Amino acid sequence: MKHNLADARINVARPAWQHQRLVPRIVHIGCGAFHRAHQALYQHHLLEVSDSDWGICEVNLMSASGKALVEQLRAQDLLYSVTEKGATGQVVKIIGAIHSALHPALDGCEGILQALARPETAIVSLTITEKGYCTQGATAEPDFSHPLLEQDLAHPHQPASAIGFIVEALRLRREAGLPAFSVLSCDNLRENGHVARAVVTGLAQQRDPDLAAWIDEHVTFPCTMVDRIVPAVTEETQQEIAQLLGTEDPCGVACEPFRQWVIEDNFVAGRPDWQRVGAQFVTDVAPFELMKLRLLNGSHSFLAYLGFLGGCETIADTMQLPAYRRAALALMLQEQCPTLSMPAGVDLVDYAHQLIERFSNPSLRHRTAQIASDGSQKLPQRLLDALRYHLRHGSDCRHLVLGVAGWMRYILGEDEQGQRYTVADPLAAKFAQINQEYPSGAGRVQALLAIDAIFPADLAASDTFVTALQQAYAALCEQGARAAVASLNPESA
Repeated sequence: MKHNLADARINVARPAWQHQRLVPRIVHIGCGAFHRAHQALYQHHLLEVSDSDWGICEVNLMSASGKALVEQLRAQDLLYSVTEKGATGQVVKIIGAIHSALHPALDGCEGILQALARPETAIVSLTITEKGYCTQGATAEPDFSHPLLEQDLAHPHQPASAIGFIVEALRLRREAGLPAFSVLSCDNLRENGHVARAVVTGLAQQRDPDLAAWIDEHVTFPCTMVDRIVPAVTEETQQEIAQLLGTEDPCGVACEPFRQWVIEDNFVAGRPDWQRVGAQFVTDVAPFELMKLRLLNGSHSFLAYLGFLGGCETIADTMQLPAYRRAALALMLQEQCPTLSMPAGVDLVDYAHQLIERFSNPSLRHRTAQIASDGSQKLPQRLLDALRYHLRHGSDCRHLVLGVAGWMRYILGEDEQGQRYTVADPLAAKFAQINQEYPSGAGRVQALLAIDAIFPADLAASDTFVTALQQAYAALCEQGARAAVASLNPESA
């Protein structure tokens, strides 16, 4: 088997343009699996059907794996594969939207700043996950005690965070008399453009109020909603891709066929015509992002915590259990949908049923442990905001409460058979402290509720919520996850 995608003879159509017409008008920070299967793929499809010259300069900032990915992309002529895995078949595409790929260890901070400050750079897009924004818990305000932001302030010309790179690049552009670019967040954050604006201008304000004012006036921060299930790439995934291609592709990703991209049309320096390949440009993204965060991401988290505890390795495994399938649908229709106000023509019931079928796709191995990671960053927008709605209205929210209880049990780091596992979360050290002092009982619930970076004060002070959560947590520990989920809808069991 050959080992170079650029040289291998494969039966998959290659990009006709082979990079020669690409101009790096987009700098994307965070070249992870989701970006490669979503935004880069949209741009690839646009290149297929138009004479667009918009190419992507990929930037990875963190970790040895990010450096390795950049090296691998370069080794295979910046090409990689996307395998769309449906329930009954697979489609493989070779993606050619990448113009270049950078990493600080390979190119230095200077090389990345140079790319960001190029006159042709019109969009800087982001998939850096919730924790990459370095905010204060569930707020949009920058956390200046965060080690990355501390480094950005101490050494502003050698930034460490994505936010620091953007601020320094905008300073360079301002000093050179160049126009601003748009900052396009594609992360699963509520009002992600507003969050990006708050942290960028907040960091700039600490450095130079005049720079912050220039950014606030000239830079746009469109909000987006992105949707596609892209499991983390495993060794098994890479083997499947190699069999389909006839060559290894360490940069390849596998995903579901479904994809959606809703974008606020607010770009200061132009944008690609992504609407030609299925993206939807709107004036207000908020209803769509709430729909996705609460229905898809909220039910995903519910299934991840309670599925993992119940012995399910993947989301598709949870869908094989009727109680989990019923609970996920009831969570969406009965407890999440009432919190949403959607534009005319959006069918939430149909969307929820589509999600159940997407979750059931046996070809996707979306691991519950992957979705369960970084829960401290995900809970507020996926479950807690909807809980606050129900507490205000006095309505039933037992699925949401059990989802939070599931998270509290999951971060104990020990499954129902007594096997230990690692909890991946920015607050893991805090959790370990609580686990040692409060391994069980009502005191554990109270200790976790006291983490104000996760739980708003009104939730933590609500006797109704605290009592319901303590009861749900006790039942979960006594009965086990599968029995606790089944008890949610006993009338239909």
